[in-house]
Parts: sequence; structure tokens; C-alpha cells
Amino acid sequence: MAAEDGAVTIYSGSAITDAKKNPYSLKVGLGQMLRGGAIFEVTTADQAKLAEDAGACSVIVSDPPRAQGISRMSDPALVKDIKRAVSIPVMARSRVGHFVEAQVLEAIGVDYIDESEYLAIADEDHFINKHNFQTPFVCGAQTLGDALRRVREGAAIVRTQGDLSGSGNVAMAVKNVRSVMGQIRLLNNMDDDEVFAFSKEIQAPYDLVAQTKQMGRLPVVQFASGGIVTPADAALMMQLGCDGVFVGSDVFNCSDPYKRVRGIVEAVRNYNDPHVLVETSSGLSGLMAGLDLGEDRIEHFGRGHGGV
Repeated sequence: MAAEDGAVTIYSGSAITDAKKNPYSLKVGLGQMLRGGAIFEVTTADQAKLAEDAGACSVIVSDPPRAQGISRMSDPALVKDIKRAVSIPVMARSRVGHFVEAQVLEAIGVDYIDESEYLAIADEDHFINKHNFQTPFVCGAQTLGDALRRVREGAAIVRTQGDLSGSGNVAMAVKNVRSVMGQIRLLNNMDDDEVFAFSKEIQAPYDLVAQTKQMGRLPVVQFASGGIVTPADAALMMQLGCDGVFVGSDVFNCSDPYKRVRGIVEAVRNYNDPHVLVETSSGLSGLMAGLDLGEDRIEHFGRGHGGV
């Protein structure tokens, strides 16, 4: 609609970002509050209480695993139950691109929303415009370009994603974290002309690439996820440069889940202290049933295509 002074008002609805109502810097600050912590996936209020007692900085709600069917947002009633049970921040997942699921989660008061590739993808071409929400978002990434594109969309926390199958294999998470960190190190040594070319190469916004170069790290908090099941796994991610870790709900499927959860929390907090890591890693072998890779699920070096 054209105004009298000749200016054109394109939209005035809620679909357009209101930076004053949803300030991005505030959401980034809320993400930074989780630095140096471990976030545990929980499927019940009892698991959430245990994680809180063991020192988790947050929990992320997940429905119990199903054999088949579409994975969607968790039941809001379950999310509410877990929010009532704990005082630490509670996250919940929405499907990629499903902004209505995100609206539902924001309406019930979750502290963070994870736009998650763990669930089925609702929109194959578009991610949620996270600037339209007051709640901070977590988004997955496997490369620096992925991460900075999600930041441009409004992500306040980047989850560098590894294995999604729940196999307990941390190798893909290590590979992707090293890839992101390696690209940042390359960026730090580039001149301005090279930064322009690099931003085009990784298909990321130039201003965010330049900010990453200036900071020497991602502009937002970076957590690792996928295959992290032991204190040593968690400490490895921290020593590689991550700000924290996500841990799957499989850690609760053992005879002493508190010991395992507490061990991972302590490993994240003391990741450079080998004496603490010895203590947290001791006595866990009997608790790892079901989390070891079977022989048929391991691709040995030299046995792949073209191996000898």
C-alpha cells in the first residue's frame, strides 16, 4: 500500500522480522549461558531430574524411539511435564522448516528450540526464519558454510552434527568438528580478497565469514552431537574446540545412569585434566552394554573400496 509521501509499505504483519521485539544479540547471549556444559536427551521426567542432579546444563526432550513412522515434534504434554520437573533450561525439537511446530513449542514456554534433522524434514527447501521467534534456536551443521547459513537465519547455537543413527560411533562428529575448525584456521590466514572468494566457495554470507575471521571462531556457541557416549568422547569434543556437547538418551539405558551422566558432565568441565578423566572413565565398561559397535557395523581401514 503506497503511503502519501511516496514510500511503499510492503508488509506490516508478524511474518516480517521485528528486531526490537526479538533481539538477536539477546538470544545469542542465552546460548552462551550453556557454554562448558553437557545437554542430555531425555524421554521422561525422571531422566530429566537425574540429568539435573548430575549437573547437566540443559535437557532436550525426545519421544521414546519408534520402530517406524514419521518423527515429529514431541508431545507438548511431555514437554510441559519435564519443564515442571526441572529448573534447568528445557529444549525441544521441531522438524526442519516446520515453523508451526516451533510456534507451538514457543507457546508452551520451552527455553530453546532445536530445528532438528533428527526428525523428519517438513520443508526440503526452506529452514525456519528464526528471527521471527523470541525463543533461541539450535541448528545442526556439518560444515562452516552450513553453520554460517544457519546463523544468518537466526540460530543462536550451532550443533556440529555427527552420526544420527545412535550407533555410539563418534567418528563422524570428530570429522565434522575438525572440518569446521580447519576451515576457520584457513580463514584466519586469508587476506580480504581471499575472504570474498572463500565466502562464495562455502556459500555463506560475507559479513559472517569476515566476523568469523575476526573472532577466530564461530559467531555463536558451537556444541558437538552424535556418537558421544563416554566421558572421553565428551572431552575429545571439548579439546577439539567445542563449547559443549549433546548426549543421547542411550546413556540412561544402564544399571547406573547417574554415574555415566555425572562422568560426562565432569569430563566436559575438566576436559584438559587427565586425572579427572581417569576417574570419570573408570568402571564404565559394565555400563556400556548396547552402545558398542558390532563387527558388522565397522568399516575397517583397508577394507573399503579399493582396500587391500
